[in-house]
Amino acid sequence: MSFFKNIPYELVLGWRYTRAGRATRRNGFISFISGVSMLGIALGVAALIIVLSVMNGFQREVRDRMLGVVSHIEVYAADGNAVADLPEVLVKLKAHPHVLGAAPFITAQALLARGEDMKGVMVRGIDPALEPEVTDLSADGQAGVLARLVPGQFGIVLGADLAQNLGVQTGDPVTLVSPSGQVTPAGVVPRMKQMEVVGTFHSGHYEYDSALAMMHVDDAARMFRLEGPSGIRLKLRDLHLAREVGRDLQMQLGGRFFVRDWTQQNKTWFAAVQVEKRMMFIILTLIVAVAAFNLVSTLVMTVTDKRADIAILRTLGASPRSIMGIFVVQGATVGVIGTLSGLGLGLLVAFNIDVIVPGLERLFNASFLPRDIYLISRMPSEPLASDIWPIAIISLVLAFLATLYPSWRASQVNPAEALRYE
Repeated sequence: MSFFKNIPYELVLGWRYTRAGRATRRNGFISFISGVSMLGIALGVAALIIVLSVMNGFQREVRDRMLGVVSHIEVYAADGNAVADLPEVLVKLKAHPHVLGAAPFITAQALLARGEDMKGVMVRGIDPALEPEVTDLSADGQAGVLARLVPGQFGIVLGADLAQNLGVQTGDPVTLVSPSGQVTPAGVVPRMKQMEVVGTFHSGHYEYDSALAMMHVDDAARMFRLEGPSGIRLKLRDLHLAREVGRDLQMQLGGRFFVRDWTQQNKTWFAAVQVEKRMMFIILTLIVAVAAFNLVSTLVMTVTDKRADIAILRTLGASPRSIMGIFVVQGATVGVIGTLSGLGLGLLVAFNIDVIVPGLERLFNASFLPRDIYLISRMPSEPLASDIWPIAIISLVLAFLATLYPSWRASQVNPAEALRYE
């Protein structure tokens, strides 16, 4: 009992007003409005957490699939020519503590023809022995496909969608047309080479599956008249350190080389995702703000209903600050309970969305992410503390701000006026 005696009466009265019963019709309506405010805050917070978690999951899935084809860091010769002293540079790059693997490559644009069909492609010359060190194409049983690229045989591996668009299968011939032509008595003639499709790959990213063709780096050098690999691709232990590692390697290699990380290669896409995420945060925060400011009407009605109680407290010696504290506690309690409920609901859904969404699809006999339209067929989710903490803090701050004006009005009630008609 001594513990409860030490609790400030502002907290006790504020809590009693929050859970006010329905003894009268007016009290019941006030309790209903208070419950609606609490529910609105909870749903707004939960929606924020779920939406941002799903957006994080989509970003992670697309990024991981993209990096299954694109390397974490690419190193080029600054003059645009072949990399000089390739073995020495490879040793220096692999010596970096954050580098897991390195592989030389050649990249060029060309046309790929099959009969009357012709597609523009990005040709990548690779070393099949080193390529698995820097990409994930060797996973899912695709390692044997890259091993079919033998120097001198001019084999080519196509993205699955590219092969389908051209109507070719493994073993079919295709013609590769290089933009760098050769001079003949009849003029400049494009360089063409008939090649054999030795396999296809599937990265899960349409941009690369529909436009990327790979061949052996030695064959690519001969086809595009290069003296050797035009760059080196690197895989890091932690892809989030790409910028720092890139700057470090740039300082080590000097001005003879140009270093570019994966965030620079896909800068526009990642910037667009961040803008969308920021806008969704702002829009959904407005939902929380509307629910939080419903507390204003709740507290105004409570103050009007409790004018006599306020006057009695004032005559017993309660200060205006104490009266204000009572109603701040009432409003803040609604905000805290609503925020905590929203956090619990949002995290419950975010961590179990891989179970909830398939259940809803079976219930409504629908597919929210058709495989033939979207990049991924399941709903991903990745709740991040960097999103959750700001959501909780903003919700609590908005609820607290909504209590200030009604609480101040309560502290200004004149006891004599309030008790005149009681």
